[in-house]
Amino acid sequence: MMLSEFHPPHRLLLGPGPSPVEDRVLRAMIAPVLGHLDPVFLSCMNDVQHLLRYVFETQNRVTFPVSGTGSAGMEAALVNLLEPDEDVIIGIHGFFGERMYEMATRLGARPIRVEAEWGRPLDERQIRAALERSRARIVCVVHAETSTGVWQPLEPIARLVAEREGILIVDAVTSLGGHPVGVDRLGIGVCYSGSQKALSCPPGLAPITFSEAALEKVRRRKTPVPSWYLDVSLIERYWGSERSYHHTAPINMNYALREALRIVAEEGLESRWQRHERNARALWAGLEAMGLQLFVPREYRLWTLTTIRVPEGADDARVRARLLDEFNIEIGGGLGPLRGKIWRVGLMGAGSTRRNVLLFLSALESALRREGIRCGSGIAAALDVYEA
Repeated sequence: MMLSEFHPPHRLLLGPGPSPVEDRVLRAMIAPVLGHLDPVFLSCMNDVQHLLRYVFETQNRVTFPVSGTGSAGMEAALVNLLEPDEDVIIGIHGFFGERMYEMATRLGARPIRVEAEWGRPLDERQIRAALERSRARIVCVVHAETSTGVWQPLEPIARLVAEREGILIVDAVTSLGGHPVGVDRLGIGVCYSGSQKALSCPPGLAPITFSEAALEKVRRRKTPVPSWYLDVSLIERYWGSERSYHHTAPINMNYALREALRIVAEEGLESRWQRHERNARALWAGLEAMGLQLFVPREYRLWTLTTIRVPEGADDARVRARLLDEFNIEIGGGLGPLRGKIWRVGLMGAGSTRRNVLLFLSALESALRREGIRCGSGIAAALDVYEA
């Protein structure tokens, strides 16, 4: 069977991920393939680790990209730290907290649900109560809940976990590179992310970092880590000074991640955070001027992902299809109980720009008017934020 070459279109990716990838990163991917133990590639690995420590805000020795997507990072965190019949507290206020719960259940642990309404953050008082009534010393939370657009404050939870000499596992898939994470400052035990969100690298790698306390718990396990591929005690020998063979790393993806992280470092974390916040606030102002309702209270909104209530009378899928077909813009719909009820708009990494904010507001206004929805213009309100 003969197939023609594949030529995908250029889309403006303003959904929950992947995010737009800069040409520099794409060019890095087409560099010559090296062996996974080639001295030049080992040097690339060193650079990736150094830059990941910078974006995680940590000095953790064991910091590397898992060869897999963000969900592989989640599984790597849980499969290494949890043992059968172990109590673990899982904060659930969206789709990805539920995924953590399912993974913990499959590992034979005893997950304790601490829940909040989708669209609201967890209440640390509930986590305190769960810690007091259980033997749990591991607490898992989602910092940036991609399904709802909620930013979860970490400081109060980190203090509670530290008081009990526990380990905090943090999902930073949609926050790393777009929000402060502060692994060392907060004493986070394990933190993982994905390459395809605010780092603006193609999907395929899951940056992760383990504190020494977390590694000590892995060493003290009573049972072997049930996943050979994700066993950090084996992987660290490849990413550590031994450079012992573990698996064939995705060579060109690591080239891409190195370049994406170089771009983050060139901009500087503080400047990058400020850019994400400024563009998010401009988007919020424009959407509200159009008469649309945002799903999350202002103080808990992500800068990287905004969720919009689908207005009455609008067809969720048809509006998204119009944006894609007529403007080449991709946004996301709701997941789980929010299916058909919200739109998810990402301004992550290279996609977080003034131009994209103004373009999206104009395109959304056009799509809604085609649906017969009366709405105002959001451009002036967004420009007011930029000119303030």
